[in-house]
Amino acid sequence: MKVVASLIPILCLAWLPAAMAAPEGTLSVHILNQQTGKPSADVTVVLEKKTDTGWQTLATGKTDSNGRVKSLYPQDSEMDKGVYKVTFETGDYFKKSGQASFFPEIPVIFSVSQENEKLHIPLLLSQHGYSTYRGN
Repeated sequence: MKVVASLIPILCLAWLPAAMAAPEGTLSVHILNQQTGKPSADVTVVLEKKTDTGWQTLATGKTDSNGRVKSLYPQDSEMDKGVYKVTFETGDYFKKSGQASFFPEIPVIFSVSQENEKLHIPLLLSQHGYSTYRGN
């Protein structure tokens, strides 16, 4: 019984890293094509964090058939306060459909003011323009 009792604190600590990491869905993105009114599937999205020496790549994902990346931030680490950049690689998306695009990529730079803050970045996209905002 003493052995079991002594293992309980150790077992509880084993779950600590997962409990402290960024929860699933901490950062999500969504792309809608304004021209078609449909989601933009298969768009590469890159997440970076600003450092003293430049930008550090944290994750890369692709939008699903609904135009979403439901959880772009890596779940094995904390999403700390700081300045981040999500880059939507839109040139390839338009090229696949035989269309030219004025914006080959769209970088969206934003600030995180709370650790593991739940954030959503929607992008409304067309060949010659875009709009974005802080969603939820």
